Amino acid sequence: MSKGKVCLAYSGGLDTSIILAWLLDEGYEVVAFMANVGQEEDFDAAKEKALKIGATKFVCVDCRNDFVTDILFPAVQCNAVYEDVYLLGTSLARPVIAKAQIDVAEQEGCFAVAHGCTGKGNDQIRFELGFYALKPDVKVIAPWRLPEFFERFAGRKDLLDFAAEKGIPVAQTKSKPWSTDENQAHISYEAGILEDPDTTPPKDMWKLTVDPMDAPNEPQDLSINFERGLPVKVSYNDHATKKDVSVTAPQDIFETVSNLARANGVGRIDIVEDRYINLKSRGCYEQAPLTVLRRAHVDLEGLTLDKEVRQLRDQFVTPTYSKLLYNGSYFSPECEYVRSMIQPSQETVNGTVRVRLYKGNVIILGRSSATENLYDPTESSMDELTGFLPTDTTGFIAIQAIRIKKYGDAKRAKGTKLTL
Repeated sequence: MSKGKVCLAYSGGLDTSIILAWLLDEGYEVVAFMANVGQEEDFDAAKEKALKIGATKFVCVDCRNDFVTDILFPAVQCNAVYEDVYLLGTSLARPVIAKAQIDVAEQEGCFAVAHGCTGKGNDQIRFELGFYALKPDVKVIAPWRLPEFFERFAGRKDLLDFAAEKGIPVAQTKSKPWSTDENQAHISYEAGILEDPDTTPPKDMWKLTVDPMDAPNEPQDLSINFERGLPVKVSYNDHATKKDVSVTAPQDIFETVSNLARANGVGRIDIVEDRYINLKSRGCYEQAPLTVLRRAHVDLEGLTLDKEVRQLRDQFVTPTYSKLLYNGSYFSPECEYVRSMIQPSQETVNGTVRVRLYKGNVIILGRSSATENLYDPTESSMDELTGFLPTDTTGFIAIQAIRIKKYGDAKRAKGTKLTL
């Protein structure tokens, strides 16, 4: 008799294929679930493989539009970034995948969900906290944290032997010893030879972006229009056809920026980051579209966003939202609260940024806004006496100096010299 129906997050790779077969051996009925978040994947082959192993059903959910409009574009609006450089490509995908998996589990009458995340990574936390928020009564099966599983499959050889025993086809390669995770925002590389932080990634590791050294000698220019902080139009000249191209649909905007950035070697980073579980981890990422969109958005905010609003957003909303995303707390009361603060800061972020992509670089050529007037060239000009009189600054400095003078007097009274 079946122990019940389980919805397994299935990738088609070795680990989740073994987990699928193991769950069947344990007496569960399994629905294999995949989320299409823009990764380059043979979904038909994955379906065939899952059903051949013994899954009752294979369900693939196209999450690409929701991913762009509900997750990626708001991340651009608040300039989300973790530890200064990581644009959260993996973290951003987890809420949309978790929601889709729970939806499938409920539709298929599954009492439990399962995943193939390791016991040392961030993703187990991201997925499971999402599962419990979306369906508090769900049971989670995490094989890599179960002694009966990880003791049986102590190494890769054990996985391969089990695959051979079960007749599970495995595309095994020793030439690329690292693991990857891909979606339309980025791809990550970790583990294997990359665990040595001083090992330079081999040139053939990078999958999505052209090596900056091999990128075209002719730069690619494009214009990105924003309304209320959201990208609404991208225009560029196609070098191959010599035709001007414009796109306006969210998915088309993201894909266009991605393709242009990748072709020009934009978006590679190699970092050591702090995982939520208090381990340091070396990761390499290709984050081409987010690199361009975030850079353009930050630039436009310099022109259109109020100084105090920007500082408050940068001090609280951006770092808090980024940390919550990284730590897997997207579906939480605190993240719901922080997300509500993003849009109010973006009402004036309207305009166009002209960008040049060249051999891995994102160069801002100019920015303009037809609706916002915070920037007035005559007020800032050294050649015109407009806005306020230069003499007005004397009083401004005098008021600011009251506190500073007292600080200097106190130091002198104590015989303490100010040093550099």
